[in-house]
Amino acid sequence: MEYTKEKYSEDKDIPTCARRRVFVTIMLFLGMANAYVMRTNMSVAIVAMVDHTSIRDDQNSTRYVGDNLHGEFNWSYKLQGYILASFFYGYVLTQIPFGFLIKNYGSKHFLGWGMMINSLAAFLVPISARKGGYMALCVVRFIQGLGEGPIVPCSHAMLAHWIPPDERSRSGAAVYAGAQFGTIVSMPLSGLLAVHGFDGGWPSIFYVFGIVSTLWSVLFLWLVPEDPSVAKTISEAERKYIIEAIWSTQPANNTAKTPICSIFKSVPFWAIMIAHSGQNYGYETLMTELPTYMAMVMKVKLKANGFLSSLPYLAMWIMAIVFSVIADRLIRHNMSITLARKIMNSLGQYGPAVTLLAVGYCYQSLILTVALFTIGMGLNGAIYSGFKINHLDLSPTFAGLLMAMTNCCANLIGLTAPMVAGHVINQDPSIVNWRIVFLISSAIYVTCATFYLIFASGKRQW
Repeated sequence: MEYTKEKYSEDKDIPTCARRRVFVTIMLFLGMANAYVMRTNMSVAIVAMVDHTSIRDDQNSTRYVGDNLHGEFNWSYKLQGYILASFFYGYVLTQIPFGFLIKNYGSKHFLGWGMMINSLAAFLVPISARKGGYMALCVVRFIQGLGEGPIVPCSHAMLAHWIPPDERSRSGAAVYAGAQFGTIVSMPLSGLLAVHGFDGGWPSIFYVFGIVSTLWSVLFLWLVPEDPSVAKTISEAERKYIIEAIWSTQPANNTAKTPICSIFKSVPFWAIMIAHSGQNYGYETLMTELPTYMAMVMKVKLKANGFLSSLPYLAMWIMAIVFSVIADRLIRHNMSITLARKIMNSLGQYGPAVTLLAVGYCYQSLILTVALFTIGMGLNGAIYSGFKINHLDLSPTFAGLLMAMTNCCANLIGLTAPMVAGHVINQDPSIVNWRIVFLISSAIYVTCATFYLIFASGKRQW
């Protein structure tokens, strides 16, 4: 549908559903959801893939007693940690290069084609595991990580060009909450497919989600414009409003030199970097290890495992939206952006730190365990109105690069989470060692949240 200048004189006259930036936000949300489906489905699939009865346990500790003991592969817990981490090696490798490239070449095609690579590689997961073993599987997962690398910096750059400052908490939370939505979809459906799917169950997880993600990639490349200035199906009122709101105090300058030295000297930038790193370590611990914990310690069967493991992410998705609305209202009612970001980030990181500590002592109650995980992850949703969107406050011009830099570092830290957990529980997957896993994550959350609370800023830097 073509909009005309005569149809709407001001942006506020345009119905929300007709605003082009809303459509872009929805597509970025779905892209983030697909990205996290591809990232998390292995966490559930690997429970079905492994022959748990063959894993040697010298200390005779509690083993998984669910409904799928005899998987196809004899992989130790330590090796499973490396398999789960292999995706992130590829993921972090493409972060910073794309952060630099998107400023001069745009975000749309890097994001769309990157996700296409990720989607098509999913079809190779079953054959690589069966024909090439864990090494071939790690290579395919590495390639998937390479393809998914552009998703965060490119989404951030597109938000910087499409979303006015007083809408960023909501739009940013909506887009990045796609991560939780994808996890909510991935975990229960992966559990069902692992039991009832075709080709032995677990391979169908990668075939089904691979098809869905490929379809999204095609639609994104076809329908989503790079920015308002080149969009064809947008009203002039909305185009003018977005451009003026974003660039009124700092006109766009695509030839501006990238202030690398200034960025690395900036304490507010390091506050984001450290908060992001702490978040990723804690989040990746839960995302990759929660299904294993629910299976080994809580004795949850495979179908129920996916559903129960998804509940914390449902809470995070819902609360991310709630916190984002609160944050934008606080800012509109004259609270400084700096204070709003600090309040939200403190809720988002201190909250899960406390609940993770408590989880290790409530293992005898499945209801209490799930409730604590759900409360902690629900509070964690506040980070999307905290450090996660803070890059756009520091610089709309370089938001994609700033996100690429912090996301690269954060994922380098995050990829160690499943490996650390694998080493801790490898010889003795008992509740005592699981407490150590949760204690490490909790301590990292607290340390990084405190640094952000002291040094973060919402003022424009570049």
